[in-house]
Amino acid sequence: MRFIFKTRYDQDIALIRHGGQRFWYSLLLIALLVAPVLVSEYMLSQFVFICIYGIVGLGLMLLIGFTGQVSLGHAAFMGVGAYTHVLLIAAGWPFLLSICAAALLTAAVGVVVGLPALRVRGIYLAIATMAFGFIVEEVTARWESVTGGNSGLQVHPPAIAGFKFESTAALYYLCLVFAVLATLFVLNLLRAPTGRAFVAIRDSEISAQSMGINLARYKTTAFALSALLTGVAGALYAHQIRFITPEQFTILQSIELLLMVVIGGLGSIHGAFFGAAFVISLPQVIGWLKDFLPDAVANATGLKPVIFGAVMIAVVLAEPYGMYGRWLKIRTYFQLFPFYRRGLFKRQKSFQKSDRLR
Repeated sequence: MRFIFKTRYDQDIALIRHGGQRFWYSLLLIALLVAPVLVSEYMLSQFVFICIYGIVGLGLMLLIGFTGQVSLGHAAFMGVGAYTHVLLIAAGWPFLLSICAAALLTAAVGVVVGLPALRVRGIYLAIATMAFGFIVEEVTARWESVTGGNSGLQVHPPAIAGFKFESTAALYYLCLVFAVLATLFVLNLLRAPTGRAFVAIRDSEISAQSMGINLARYKTTAFALSALLTGVAGALYAHQIRFITPEQFTILQSIELLLMVVIGGLGSIHGAFFGAAFVISLPQVIGWLKDFLPDAVANATGLKPVIFGAVMIAVVLAEPYGMYGRWLKIRTYFQLFPFYRRGLFKRQKSFQKSDRLR
Protein backbone atom coordinates (compact mmCIF):
# COMPACT_ATOMS: atom_id res chain seq x y z
CA MET A 1 0.00 0.00 0.00
CA ARG A 2 1.43 3.37 -1.03
CA PHE A 3 1.26 6.26 1.46
CA ILE A 4 2.04 9.77 0.21
CA PHE A 5 3.59 12.10 2.78
CA LYS A 6 2.59 15.61 1.73
CA THR A 7 4.73 18.56 2.72
CA ARG A 8 3.20 21.27 0.49
CA TYR A 9 -0.31 22.40 -0.28
CA ASP A 10 0.50 22.19 -4.00
CA GLN A 11 0.66 18.40 -3.70
CA ASP A 12 -3.11 18.26 -3.23
CA ILE A 13 -3.64 19.53 -6.79
CA ALA A 14 -0.53 18.08 -8.43
CA LEU A 15 -1.07 16.69 -11.92
CA ILE A 16 1.10 13.65 -11.12
CA ARG A 17 0.86 12.61 -7.48
CA HIS A 18 3.72 10.13 -7.19
CA GLY A 19 6.45 8.39 -9.13
CA GLY A 20 4.31 5.33 -9.84
CA GLN A 21 1.88 7.39 -11.89
CA ARG A 22 4.75 8.99 -13.78
CA PHE A 23 6.18 5.57 -14.63
CA TRP A 24 2.95 3.90 -15.76
CA TYR A 25 1.66 6.87 -17.74
CA SER A 26 5.03 7.24 -19.45
CA LEU A 27 4.96 3.54 -20.31
CA LEU A 28 1.42 3.90 -21.67
CA LEU A 29 2.44 6.86 -23.81
CA ILE A 30 5.41 4.93 -25.23
CA ALA A 31 3.13 1.98 -26.04
CA LEU A 32 0.68 4.28 -27.83
CA LEU A 33 3.48 5.88 -29.84
CA VAL A 34 4.83 2.53 -31.08
CA ALA A 35 1.35 1.02 -31.64
CA PRO A 36 1.42 1.52 -35.45
CA VAL A 37 4.48 -0.76 -35.60
CA LEU A 38 3.03 -3.48 -33.35
CA VAL A 39 -0.61 -3.82 -34.45
CA SER A 40 -2.42 -4.33 -37.74
CA GLU A 41 -3.96 -1.50 -39.72
CA TYR A 42 -7.47 -2.61 -38.78
CA MET A 43 -6.63 -2.61 -35.08
CA LEU A 44 -4.98 0.80 -35.51
CA SER A 45 -8.20 2.15 -37.01
CA GLN A 46 -10.02 0.92 -33.89
CA PHE A 47 -7.49 2.85 -31.78
CA VAL A 48 -8.39 5.95 -33.81
CA PHE A 49 -12.05 5.47 -32.90
CA ILE A 50 -11.11 4.98 -29.23
CA CYS A 51 -9.22 8.30 -29.25
CA ILE A 52 -12.18 10.08 -30.85
CA TYR A 53 -14.79 8.53 -28.57
CA GLY A 54 -12.48 9.17 -25.63
CA ILE A 55 -12.62 12.90 -26.39
CA VAL A 56 -16.42 12.71 -26.51
CA GLY A 57 -16.32 10.79 -23.23
CA LEU A 58 -14.23 13.54 -21.64
CA GLY A 59 -16.81 16.10 -22.71
CA LEU A 60 -19.69 14.01 -21.38
CA MET A 61 -17.77 13.23 -18.20
CA LEU A 62 -17.21 16.92 -17.63
CA LEU A 63 -20.93 17.57 -17.93
CA ILE A 64 -22.50 14.48 -16.36
CA GLY A 65 -19.81 13.00 -14.14
CA PHE A 66 -18.43 16.23 -12.66
CA THR A 67 -21.30 18.73 -12.96
CA GLY A 68 -24.29 16.39 -12.68
CA GLN A 69 -26.12 17.66 -15.79
CA VAL A 70 -27.73 14.97 -17.96
CA SER A 71 -27.50 15.23 -21.75
CA LEU A 72 -29.07 13.11 -24.49
CA GLY A 73 -27.96 15.37 -27.33
CA HIS A 74 -24.21 14.95 -27.57
CA ALA A 75 -24.43 13.15 -30.90
CA ALA A 76 -25.96 16.39 -32.20
CA PHE A 77 -22.94 18.31 -30.90
CA MET A 78 -20.76 15.86 -32.80
CA GLY A 79 -22.84 16.56 -35.90
CA VAL A 80 -22.52 20.33 -35.49
CA GLY A 81 -18.75 20.06 -35.17
CA ALA A 82 -18.43 17.61 -38.06
CA TYR A 83 -20.60 19.55 -40.53
CA THR A 84 -19.06 22.91 -39.61
CA HIS A 85 -15.53 21.58 -40.02
CA VAL A 86 -16.25 19.83 -43.32
CA LEU A 87 -17.98 22.89 -44.79
CA LEU A 88 -15.14 25.19 -43.75
CA ILE A 89 -12.56 22.80 -45.19
CA ALA A 90 -14.52 22.76 -48.46
CA ALA A 91 -14.49 26.59 -48.40
CA GLY A 92 -10.68 26.57 -48.32
CA TRP A 93 -10.00 27.06 -44.61
CA PRO A 94 -6.84 25.47 -43.13
CA PHE A 95 -7.38 22.36 -41.01
CA LEU A 96 -6.37 23.82 -37.64
CA LEU A 97 -8.32 27.04 -38.18
CA SER A 98 -11.45 25.19 -39.30
CA ILE A 99 -11.36 22.74 -36.39
CA CYS A 100 -10.97 25.63 -33.93
CA ALA A 101 -13.90 27.45 -35.56
CA ALA A 102 -16.01 24.28 -35.43
CA ALA A 103 -15.18 23.84 -31.74
CA LEU A 104 -16.07 27.44 -30.90
CA LEU A 105 -19.34 27.30 -32.84
CA THR A 106 -20.28 24.04 -31.11
CA ALA A 107 -19.45 25.65 -27.75
CA ALA A 108 -21.74 28.57 -28.61
CA VAL A 109 -24.51 26.12 -29.46
CA GLY A 110 -23.79 24.38 -26.16
CA VAL A 111 -24.39 27.64 -24.30
CA VAL A 112 -27.80 27.98 -25.98
CA VAL A 113 -28.69 24.37 -25.19
CA GLY A 114 -27.45 24.81 -21.63
CA LEU A 115 -29.86 27.64 -20.91
CA PRO A 116 -32.70 25.22 -20.02
CA ALA A 117 -30.36 23.73 -17.40
CA LEU A 118 -30.87 26.92 -15.38
CA ARG A 119 -34.53 26.05 -14.80
CA VAL A 120 -34.87 22.28 -15.24
CA ARG A 121 -32.87 19.29 -14.11
CA GLY A 122 -32.91 15.51 -14.21
CA ILE A 123 -35.28 13.89 -16.68
CA TYR A 124 -36.61 17.25 -17.87
CA LEU A 125 -33.13 18.42 -18.82
CA ALA A 126 -32.57 15.12 -20.65
CA ILE A 127 -35.78 15.72 -22.61
CA ALA A 128 -34.66 19.25 -23.51
CA THR A 129 -31.29 18.02 -24.83
CA MET A 130 -33.00 15.17 -26.67
CA ALA A 131 -35.25 17.71 -28.41
CA PHE A 132 -32.10 19.57 -29.49
CA GLY A 133 -30.80 16.33 -30.98
CA PHE A 134 -33.98 15.88 -33.02
CA ILE A 135 -33.75 19.48 -34.27
CA VAL A 136 -30.17 19.08 -35.46
CA GLU A 137 -30.99 15.79 -37.16
CA GLU A 138 -33.93 17.33 -39.02
CA VAL A 139 -31.99 20.46 -40.02
CA THR A 140 -29.06 18.49 -41.43
CA ALA A 141 -31.45 16.20 -43.32
CA ARG A 142 -33.64 19.00 -44.78
CA TRP A 143 -31.02 21.66 -45.55
CA GLU A 144 -29.80 19.85 -48.64
CA SER A 145 -28.20 22.87 -50.29
CA VAL A 146 -25.66 23.13 -47.48
CA THR A 147 -25.41 19.74 -45.76
CA GLY A 148 -26.23 17.54 -48.73
CA GLY A 149 -29.23 16.11 -46.89
CA ASN A 150 -29.44 12.34 -46.64
CA SER A 151 -27.00 12.05 -49.53
CA GLY A 152 -24.26 13.23 -47.20
CA LEU A 153 -20.91 14.94 -47.74
CA GLN A 154 -17.59 13.51 -48.83
CA VAL A 155 -14.70 14.28 -46.46
CA HIS A 156 -11.10 14.54 -47.60
CA PRO A 157 -8.08 13.61 -45.46
CA PRO A 158 -6.82 16.42 -43.18
CA ALA A 159 -3.74 18.38 -44.18
CA ILE A 160 -1.44 20.56 -42.08
CA ALA A 161 1.34 22.63 -43.68
CA GLY A 162 1.07 20.65 -46.90
CA PHE A 163 1.28 17.22 -45.20
CA LYS A 164 -1.80 15.06 -45.77
CA PHE A 165 -2.82 12.56 -43.11
CA GLU A 166 -3.93 9.96 -45.62
CA SER A 167 -2.63 6.81 -43.95
CA THR A 168 -4.24 5.22 -40.91
CA ALA A 169 -1.04 5.66 -38.89
CA ALA A 170 -0.84 9.39 -39.65
CA LEU A 171 -4.49 9.93 -38.69
CA TYR A 172 -3.92 7.88 -35.53
CA TYR A 173 -1.09 10.14 -34.40
CA LEU A 174 -3.21 13.20 -35.14
CA CYS A 175 -6.15 11.89 -33.08
CA LEU A 176 -3.77 10.78 -30.32
CA VAL A 177 -2.38 14.30 -30.02
CA PHE A 178 -5.89 15.75 -29.73
CA ALA A 179 -6.85 13.08 -27.16
CA VAL A 180 -3.80 13.86 -25.00
CA LEU A 181 -4.43 17.61 -25.24
CA ALA A 182 -8.10 17.13 -24.33
CA THR A 183 -7.14 14.98 -21.34
CA LEU A 184 -4.64 17.53 -20.08
CA PHE A 185 -7.23 20.28 -20.57
CA VAL A 186 -9.84 18.46 -18.47
CA LEU A 187 -7.31 17.49 -15.78
CA ASN A 188 -6.12 21.06 -15.37
CA LEU A 189 -9.69 22.36 -15.45
CA LEU A 190 -10.67 20.05 -12.58
CA ARG A 191 -7.69 21.30 -10.55
CA ALA A 192 -8.79 24.90 -11.08
CA PRO A 193 -11.58 26.72 -9.17
CA THR A 194 -13.92 26.19 -12.14
CA GLY A 195 -13.62 22.42 -11.91
CA ARG A 196 -14.10 22.44 -8.15
CA ALA A 197 -17.22 24.54 -8.65
CA PHE A 198 -18.51 21.91 -11.09
CA VAL A 199 -18.05 19.18 -8.48
CA ALA A 200 -19.73 21.33 -5.81
CA ILE A 201 -22.76 21.83 -8.07
CA ARG A 202 -22.94 18.09 -8.70
CA ASP A 203 -22.87 17.26 -4.99
CA SER A 204 -25.41 19.87 -3.91
CA GLU A 205 -26.65 22.90 -5.82
CA ILE A 206 -28.02 24.51 -2.67
CA SER A 207 -24.72 24.13 -0.82
CA ALA A 208 -22.78 25.39 -3.82
CA GLN A 209 -25.00 28.45 -4.14
CA SER A 210 -24.67 29.17 -0.41
CA MET A 211 -20.88 29.26 -0.88
CA GLY A 212 -21.21 31.96 -3.55
CA ILE A 213 -21.01 29.79 -6.68
CA ASN A 214 -22.96 31.28 -9.58
CA LEU A 215 -25.08 28.35 -10.78
CA ALA A 216 -26.11 29.98 -14.07
CA ARG A 217 -22.54 30.82 -15.00
CA TYR A 218 -21.00 27.45 -14.20
CA LYS A 219 -23.81 25.35 -15.64
CA THR A 220 -23.62 27.12 -18.98
CA THR A 221 -19.82 26.95 -18.84
CA ALA A 222 -20.01 23.20 -18.33
CA PHE A 223 -22.30 22.81 -21.34
CA ALA A 224 -20.06 25.04 -23.46
CA LEU A 225 -16.83 23.19 -22.60
CA SER A 226 -18.48 19.80 -23.00
CA ALA A 227 -19.84 20.82 -26.41
CA LEU A 228 -16.43 22.23 -27.41
CA LEU A 229 -14.69 18.90 -26.80
CA THR A 230 -17.48 17.01 -28.55
CA GLY A 231 -17.24 19.35 -31.55
CA VAL A 232 -13.52 18.60 -31.88
CA ALA A 233 -14.27 14.88 -31.72
CA GLY A 234 -16.97 15.31 -34.38
CA ALA A 235 -14.49 16.96 -36.74
CA LEU A 236 -11.98 14.12 -36.27
CA TYR A 237 -14.78 11.57 -36.63
CA ALA A 238 -15.67 13.01 -40.03
CA HIS A 239 -12.11 12.50 -41.25
CA GLN A 240 -12.00 8.96 -39.93
CA ILE A 241 -15.17 7.74 -41.65
CA ARG A 242 -14.58 9.97 -44.76
CA PHE A 243 -18.35 10.47 -45.27
CA ILE A 244 -21.01 12.05 -43.03
CA THR A 245 -24.79 11.82 -43.13
CA PRO A 246 -27.52 12.83 -40.63
CA GLU A 247 -28.07 9.13 -39.78
CA GLN A 248 -24.69 9.08 -38.01
CA PHE A 249 -25.74 11.63 -35.37
CA THR A 250 -29.11 10.37 -34.16
CA ILE A 251 -30.62 10.07 -30.70
CA LEU A 252 -29.54 6.41 -30.60
CA GLN A 253 -25.94 7.55 -30.94
CA SER A 254 -26.47 9.97 -28.04
CA ILE A 255 -27.82 7.16 -25.86
CA GLU A 256 -24.81 5.01 -26.77
CA LEU A 257 -22.47 7.83 -25.76
CA LEU A 258 -24.29 8.23 -22.46
CA LEU A 259 -24.06 4.51 -21.74
CA MET A 260 -20.38 4.69 -22.67
CA VAL A 261 -19.48 6.98 -19.78
CA VAL A 262 -21.77 5.15 -17.35
CA ILE A 263 -20.14 1.80 -18.13
CA GLY A 264 -16.66 3.36 -18.11
CA GLY A 265 -17.23 4.96 -14.72
CA LEU A 266 -18.83 8.31 -13.96
CA GLY A 267 -16.66 10.89 -12.24
CA SER A 268 -13.30 9.69 -13.55
CA ILE A 269 -11.06 10.60 -16.46
CA HIS A 270 -10.05 6.96 -16.87
CA GLY A 271 -13.70 5.99 -17.20
CA ALA A 272 -14.06 8.05 -20.39
CA PHE A 273 -11.43 5.97 -22.17
CA PHE A 274 -12.50 2.68 -20.57
CA GLY A 275 -16.01 3.29 -21.86
CA ALA A 276 -14.71 4.27 -25.31
CA ALA A 277 -12.66 1.08 -25.52
CA PHE A 278 -15.72 -0.95 -24.48
CA VAL A 279 -18.03 0.65 -27.08
CA ILE A 280 -15.50 0.18 -29.89
CA SER A 281 -14.55 -3.39 -28.95
CA LEU A 282 -18.12 -4.61 -28.35
CA PRO A 283 -18.95 -5.23 -32.08
CA GLN A 284 -15.72 -7.24 -32.46
CA VAL A 285 -16.56 -9.32 -29.39
CA ILE A 286 -20.09 -9.94 -30.69
CA GLY A 287 -18.67 -10.98 -34.07
CA TRP A 288 -16.40 -13.45 -32.30
CA LEU A 289 -19.26 -14.82 -30.17
CA LYS A 290 -21.45 -15.43 -33.21
CA ASP A 291 -19.28 -18.42 -34.12
CA PHE A 292 -20.32 -20.10 -30.86
CA LEU A 293 -24.00 -19.13 -30.86
CA PRO A 294 -26.91 -20.91 -32.57
CA ASP A 295 -27.76 -19.57 -36.03
CA ALA A 296 -31.15 -18.30 -34.85
CA VAL A 297 -29.44 -16.12 -32.22
CA ALA A 298 -26.32 -15.16 -34.20
CA ASN A 299 -28.34 -13.93 -37.20
CA ALA A 300 -31.00 -12.15 -35.15
CA THR A 301 -31.35 -8.41 -35.64
CA GLY A 302 -30.67 -6.19 -32.67
CA LEU A 303 -28.11 -8.50 -31.05
CA LYS A 304 -25.76 -5.62 -30.25
CA PRO A 305 -28.41 -3.47 -28.45
CA VAL A 306 -29.51 -6.50 -26.43
CA ILE A 307 -25.97 -7.27 -25.28
CA PHE A 308 -25.31 -3.58 -24.67
CA GLY A 309 -28.45 -3.33 -22.53
CA ALA A 310 -27.58 -6.49 -20.61
CA VAL A 311 -24.11 -5.16 -19.83
CA MET A 312 -25.62 -1.84 -18.78
CA ILE A 313 -28.03 -3.54 -16.37
CA ALA A 314 -25.22 -5.65 -14.95
CA VAL A 315 -23.02 -2.58 -14.41
CA VAL A 316 -25.79 -0.59 -12.70
CA LEU A 317 -26.67 -3.49 -10.38
CA ALA A 318 -23.21 -4.88 -9.64
CA GLU A 319 -20.82 -1.95 -10.13
CA PRO A 320 -22.40 1.56 -10.08
CA TYR A 321 -18.94 3.14 -10.48
CA GLY A 322 -18.35 1.34 -13.77
CA MET A 323 -15.24 -0.33 -15.11
CA TYR A 324 -12.91 2.13 -13.42
CA GLY A 325 -14.63 1.57 -10.09
CA ARG A 326 -14.10 -2.17 -10.45
CA TRP A 327 -10.43 -1.59 -11.32
CA LEU A 328 -10.00 0.51 -8.15
CA LYS A 329 -11.41 -2.33 -6.05
CA ILE A 330 -9.14 -4.91 -7.69
CA ARG A 331 -6.11 -2.67 -7.20
CA THR A 332 -7.01 -2.00 -3.56
CA TYR A 333 -7.49 -5.72 -2.95
CA PHE A 334 -3.93 -6.54 -4.01
CA GLN A 335 -2.51 -3.51 -2.21
CA LEU A 336 -4.13 -4.47 1.11
CA PHE A 337 -3.93 -8.25 0.79
CA PRO A 338 -4.42 -10.11 3.09
CA PHE A 339 -6.06 -7.31 5.13
CA TYR A 340 -8.69 -6.32 2.55
CA ARG A 341 -12.26 -6.23 3.88
CA ARG A 342 -15.31 -6.81 1.74
CA GLY A 343 -17.14 -3.75 3.12
CA LEU A 344 -14.23 -1.36 2.59
CA PHE A 345 -15.87 0.62 -0.22
CA LYS A 346 -19.32 0.51 1.35
CA ARG A 347 -18.04 2.58 4.26
CA GLN A 348 -17.12 5.35 1.83
CA LYS A 349 -20.81 6.13 1.37
CA SER A 350 -20.60 8.21 4.56
CA PHE A 351 -18.30 10.66 2.77
CA GLN A 352 -19.20 13.28 0.20
CA LYS A 353 -18.76 12.43 -3.48
CA SER A 354 -16.03 15.02 -3.80
CA ASP A 355 -14.07 13.23 -1.05
CA ARG A 356 -14.15 10.02 -3.07
CA LEU A 357 -13.12 11.74 -6.30
CA ARG A 358 -9.86 10.22 -7.57
